[in-house]
Amino acid sequence: MGKRHSKLAPKTLSELRDNTNFTVEELQDWYKEFKSNWPKGALTVEEFKKAYKTFFPLGDATEFAKHVFRVFDRNDDGLLDFREFVCGFSVVLRGGVQEKLKFSFQIYDINGNGFITRDEMSEVLSAMYRVECALSDDPDRDDPQQRSDTLFNQMDIDCDDNLSLEEFIAGVKKDPHIMKVMDIQ
Repeated sequence: MGKRHSKLAPKTLSELRDNTNFTVEELQDWYKEFKSNWPKGALTVEEFKKAYKTFFPLGDATEFAKHVFRVFDRNDDGLLDFREFVCGFSVVLRGGVQEKLKFSFQIYDINGNGFITRDEMSEVLSAMYRVECALSDDPDRDDPQQRSDTLFNQMDIDCDDNLSLEEFIAGVKKDPHIMKVMDIQ
């Protein structure tokens, strides 16, 4: 009886195979792990933050995880079901350059209006710095606000204090350091 919910329905499995960068076997493994950790079939932002922290035990991943959760939560219901979870991680772990750039843009576009403001960039970079703080001992590293202002000024081609997706992508592609930090190759 306990095995009844340990496998994905064939239709769901087929859809996820077609819409992610995972194999059928990997999807089945992801599903088993997901159901083992979240037997109710979904996780809250608090549960996601707790799980995300295990990837970055030395830094504070709480705020950054909140932004990642927001992008993963496609239907904006405050819960991540398996489909949202695995589709999000498909982009993060195996997405192509364009996919990862669009995903990164969505993280920075906190209010979802299609543009990144200086404040949004600063908020996300500050969250990233809190994750990385224990991982970096670079004394010359800019503070998040300085780095945010520098990046924003480089990317804001039309000087309208809003970064469009196109400006963001062009700006990231020009800066090898950003490409590395965002794990985009």
